[in-house]
Amino acid sequence: MIAILKAGHIVALSVWCAGLIMLPVILHYYGRGAKVRTQAGFATIRNLSHFSYTRLVTPAAVIAVSAGTVLIFLLELVDFWMLAKLVAVAGMVLVHAWLGHLIAQTGEGLGAYEMPPPLIALVLGVPLMVAVLWLVLAKPDLAPLVERIPAFLREPQDRELRPDLVPI
Repeated sequence: MIAILKAGHIVALSVWCAGLIMLPVILHYYGRGAKVRTQAGFATIRNLSHFSYTRLVTPAAVIAVSAGTVLIFLLELVDFWMLAKLVAVAGMVLVHAWLGHLIAQTGEGLGAYEMPPPLIALVLGVPLMVAVLWLVLAKPDLAPLVERIPAFLREPQDRELRPDLVPI
C-alpha cells in the first residue's frame, strides 16, 4: 500500500513539476508571438494552455498533495525537514495558482490583458522544486536552525486572544 502511494506521489509530483516548467515557457514563447494575434493562433494557445492546466497539471498537483498528505500520516513523519518541505510545496501551490490566473486572464481578456512576464514563475518555481527534492533526499537535520529561533516563537505563551481577534 505504501509503495503504491509513494509511486503515485512521485509520478504526480513529476507531472506537476513538469507542468510548472512547461506552462510559463508556453505562455512566454507562444503566448506573445505574432501568431496569437490571429484568431486561429489565439485559439491554439488558449486550448493548449487551458487544457494543460485544467486536465493535466492541476489533477497531478491534487494527486501529489493528497498522496503526500496520506503518506505523512501513514508513516508518521514528524520532523523539521518535513515542515520545510511543506513550506516549499505551499510556494509551489502559489506559483501554480498564479499561472492559472495568467491563463484565465489571457483567455478572458479579449486581447486587452497585458500579461506580466510568465517566466517569473520559473524563477520562483524551479528553486522551490529543487528545495523539495533536496529536502526529501537529504533529510537534513534542521534542529540547529530551529534552536536559533527565539524561544517566544517556539513555545506557547499561555495567553488569551484579544476579544476582537476571536472569530466566534
